Amino acid sequence: MRIIDELKKTGYFWLPSAPEKRIPGTLIIEDGGNIELEIVGLFDESIEGINRAFNEIIKLERIIGHIEQHGLVTLDNCFYKKTNIAFGGISKSIICVNRAFIGIAYDDKEDVLFNNFQFSVEGIDEWVGISGIKVEHEEKTASITYVPPKEISLNLNNGMELLITFSWSLPGFPHQKEAKITQKTYFKLKSHQERMLNDFISAAYKINTLLCFAIDKTVCIEYVSATSDSIRKDYGDGRTFPISIQIYYAGLPYTKSKSKIDWHRMLFRFKQIEENAERIVNKWFDTYEEIDPALYLYFSTKTGAHKYLDGKFLSLAHVLETYHRRTTNDKLMDELVFKEITEKLIEQCPEENRKWLSGRLMYGNEVSLRNRIKKIIEPFKEILGSNEERNKLIRDIVNTRNYLTHYDNSLESVAVKGRNLLMLCFKMEAIFQLHLLQMLGFTELEIKSVCENSYELKQKFKDI
Repeated sequence: MRIIDELKKTGYFWLPSAPEKRIPGTLIIEDGGNIELEIVGLFDESIEGINRAFNEIIKLERIIGHIEQHGLVTLDNCFYKKTNIAFGGISKSIICVNRAFIGIAYDDKEDVLFNNFQFSVEGIDEWVGISGIKVEHEEKTASITYVPPKEISLNLNNGMELLITFSWSLPGFPHQKEAKITQKTYFKLKSHQERMLNDFISAAYKINTLLCFAIDKTVCIEYVSATSDSIRKDYGDGRTFPISIQIYYAGLPYTKSKSKIDWHRMLFRFKQIEENAERIVNKWFDTYEEIDPALYLYFSTKTGAHKYLDGKFLSLAHVLETYHRRTTNDKLMDELVFKEITEKLIEQCPEENRKWLSGRLMYGNEVSLRNRIKKIIEPFKEILGSNEERNKLIRDIVNTRNYLTHYDNSLESVAVKGRNLLMLCFKMEAIFQLHLLQMLGFTELEIKSVCENSYELKQKFKDI
């Protein structure tokens, strides 16, 4: 989760079970969603509490606080990271916090339920590409008008509604030096029934990764808030409105450096899928059900999780292999025939070696990596060059994977290294991206158009 401005606020904190004992402390929320609470002393300063603090990990399910400027705050799933008891002096303890809810104090066992979950994602304004701002110039005059864009509604198969919504701010008064209109695009997940927070976080994560895929950069969630129809503020005259609760958590994907977003480097923009947006978003959710491990590996290569190129290559090879295994039932031979053969072999094997042979035969009916890569490449062979170039690509992937897995000296001379390994990684990533487009329902012509118009994708296939 991207936190542009670090939050560091002092206040008083207490356990819901002991509201009378309030301890001064400082709440710190850093970029990435890392949350810590520094307090004076311990919540339990009895002899037993002090002994426990030094000898075991103490979990605090929920802490309530009141901080400067923001008021009430609830901290969930907490534990002591560091305890320091200074007899006769000032002692401080540091508590790790999983989630922070600013603007509310939940009861001890109260479930965190919401109807609406609003968030933004880096690059969303460029990706959606819809603005209500219109500027007109005529000689020495200029006029700026703003018409708020209409919300876009998409129905999700999980029972939620996904809105693409817009907020804006108008110029203040007086307009002596500057008249400024700003617009910000958000996603909003709506549910008629109250849902657990994890349901919204899971859906938001999938939408976030869809944008990572579409933009072809790692982009982070930012500005998360939520409301519940049952938690409202009374404004008098019978008017009540849901209380907006700010939420902070360490959400993935995340990178320390903010990505530079250029529309011409994206795989596709919202305008290109607008007519089929509902179907494509639901397809993306379905894709997680089918190839979740492959997607996890793929996005790990995009966030800089691998410090060395060798590790990134092995992950991409694993991505392609896992993807093929999850989307096909290909085997070397019929399962019944293979079972009959293995039973006969084990039966004829000396008893003391049967366990060893069973282990060797366990994956004996699996398709080789070479054949998996060949079948993965097949749908896009026109994009991937001549038959000779495709065969070389397959050899390079297989030989390099085998060498980096086993470090067999006989393969060292044929394994790809240096800049060529980097280019090979680009091609493997691009191949997987083409398959994801296919899974989302992009037609052959649409995929070809993406390849022709995405500068980033063209660069990955540059020397083919």
